[in-house]
Amino acid sequence: MALPQYFYRYLSRNKSLLRRGLKLAASAMALAVLAAIAAGCGFFGDKVESAPAPVSGSSIVASPDGKLLYVANGDTNTVSVVDAAERKVVKEIAVGKEPRELAVSKDGKTLYVTCRYAGSVEWVDVDEGRVIGTAKPGIEPFGIVASPDGGRLYVSNYRSGTVSVIDAATRKVLQQVKAGDNPRALALTADGGTLYVSDYLGARTIRFRTDTMEQLGISQLAASPDVKDQKKSQGIANTVEQLRLTPDGKSLWEAHLLTNTDTPIQFEEVIFPALSVVDVGSGAEDTKVRKELFKAMDVKDKFGKTTIVSNPTDIVFSPDGKKAYALMGGSEDLLVFDLNRGGRASQMIHHLPGDYPIGMVMSTDGRELYIHNSNSHDLTYVSLPASDEDGGRAQVDGKPLRLIASDRLNAQQRLGKTLFYSANSDDNPFAGNNWMSCASCHSDGEVDMLTLTTGKGPRNVPSNVLAFETGLFMWDGSRDDFTDYIHTVQGEMGGLSDVDPAEPMPADKQKLFDALEAYMRMPDAFPVPQSPYRTADGKLTAAAERGKALFEGKAQCITCHATDALTDSVKAVGKGGKLTTANTDYLHDVGTVSKTDTDYAGDARGNFTNKRVRGLYDTPTLRGIYATAPYLHDGSAATLEDVIKRAGDEHGHTSELSDMEVQDLVAYLKQIE
Repeated sequence: MALPQYFYRYLSRNKSLLRRGLKLAASAMALAVLAAIAAGCGFFGDKVESAPAPVSGSSIVASPDGKLLYVANGDTNTVSVVDAAERKVVKEIAVGKEPRELAVSKDGKTLYVTCRYAGSVEWVDVDEGRVIGTAKPGIEPFGIVASPDGGRLYVSNYRSGTVSVIDAATRKVLQQVKAGDNPRALALTADGGTLYVSDYLGARTIRFRTDTMEQLGISQLAASPDVKDQKKSQGIANTVEQLRLTPDGKSLWEAHLLTNTDTPIQFEEVIFPALSVVDVGSGAEDTKVRKELFKAMDVKDKFGKTTIVSNPTDIVFSPDGKKAYALMGGSEDLLVFDLNRGGRASQMIHHLPGDYPIGMVMSTDGRELYIHNSNSHDLTYVSLPASDEDGGRAQVDGKPLRLIASDRLNAQQRLGKTLFYSANSDDNPFAGNNWMSCASCHSDGEVDMLTLTTGKGPRNVPSNVLAFETGLFMWDGSRDDFTDYIHTVQGEMGGLSDVDPAEPMPADKQKLFDALEAYMRMPDAFPVPQSPYRTADGKLTAAAERGKALFEGKAQCITCHATDALTDSVKAVGKGGKLTTANTDYLHDVGTVSKTDTDYAGDARGNFTNKRVRGLYDTPTLRGIYATAPYLHDGSAATLEDVIKRAGDEHGHTSELSDMEVQDLVAYLKQIE
């Protein structure tokens, strides 16, 4: 007798058992349907979309099915498409200048790419491998996220100080709203209802209701209080590189720096990494759970000492929210925080392969991290343990995958850029014990809006824009050769301690300075900021035209702010036409000396002939000056209006300017490019 027939006859003679069996079968069928839905498949095999998750802007994103990775290749002006499983670059697509972040359409067919120095958002057809459309939302578009339904794009415009809302289908800018001074990182809630925007340098986070773009509030990251031990984490929050919402949407994490401004610059006492946590419900930061060096960031080396990490650039969470993975772009490390066990860093991958990692994305199953190294243009794979695996550890999986076919920078320029951004002291001799890089103070190569304490007195962090076109170096013009920065490297950054600055620079070390100079001289390394105060077609406003006339006439600004560089420091040359600190004719007393300023006795590199008297200062360029607040050598003027009103006739001839003329002069200054 066949087995099915046997069961049928048996159940027919036992009716109650039959009814119970039918109920159990129905229950099993229901459970099967629920399981299929939970797994992402309908009962009849149709794909059921998973619940939306919070999103953040990034230089690397995954396709909706997680099979492809898209990477913005920054200074190479391309986007790479990577097969995640095969570890192969499928195609490299040319886009506009300096692609920074990407978003992807719901169907995975279109990429949206912010091209910072092209001033555009570009639509890329993934299959065709080409740009199919462009929008111009503002000056230096940076961050980008797409709404859950894919209909809208939100873009931060770094120089315009705005966020744009763009229709993804028509490419039309629907709305522009003010978003601080330098909006950058973006995070969007899972329901698409709230947008978070970082005001990069000021460490403020602005919240918007997306249906109206009404501003809901602004939160300011707190300073970490001073402590007696100056080598412990403390300082003012600044340079917020990334915003990430936790999977449950209850907390917003921010990756940023802390800068201790009241301690003389020394690499172990001024710059510290931090991860701050903001409660989404209240909008307030929970300072008690901030992750700081020597506290929650306290992974010991084999000698029991804290391993120093620096310049955090990104954060990613495991799907269940139990672990946070934090990328330290400066020191090139990955920290793993166990959020269910006190929230401290429980593991670190020290010195990841690749240069200057800035972005990460996690595989859909939570078992792999893909890390974008922006300076070596490659991708590092990190395998992750299951979330419930006790004692499991993240580990690098294989060699990095090269993302580009050819580098737009030559070898010397690439080395120079690496030296500028890297704090990995194993690779960068300029950096002492992984603490800081040039970019730790010169954010994006420019300013961090802070005034630091030095042996000469308080000094406003200057921009590197046109640094080699504007004459002498330093606020007091005490350097005339780039290699003189050996004193900054040794005294502030903790590097090259074996070099005697009084002696000729060793050839191998000179190559490092030459490489850094080669990079910084590139026209698009730190381009002059385009002014958001000009007319829509880039011309001076009527007020600025009147201000220009004052600048060149009544106010006598042009007396010192002369030449194309708008500084007379380029005239400080010797007999052979070479810059020299011996020519002090173009140092000026403009009435800005303070009681904290001191004389300078010179340095070994200058053979102590480059002495300076307090109160005499080099003339800074005015090109792009709107973007370099605060002002004056000591940062004592918060605005350009402050500079003019306190100047009197020592700093130009401004005592007789009317209030309207001051406004016109400021309008011109803000529009100089």
